[in-house]
Amino acid sequence: MGNNTKTPITINNVEYQFEDLTSEQQGLFQHCVDLDRKIASAAFNLDQLKVGKDAFIKMLEQSLATETTVQ
Repeated sequence: MGNNTKTPITINNVEYQFEDLTSEQQGLFQHCVDLDRKIASAAFNLDQLKVGKDAFIKMLEQSLATETTVQ
């Protein structure tokens, strides 16, 4: 007795069974899933970069303020 469980996926509010899609449709769907993962990863990295830039700006401002008071 094999496992006949199918994988439901939703595209534009319509549910499909992944295993019922053609191999081309499965590939296109997998590309979309992979791109969603990459977009989320890029957004995460962008957040880190923005926070890092803000930290360096604050350090630069503090350094300039210290230098101004010394002169």
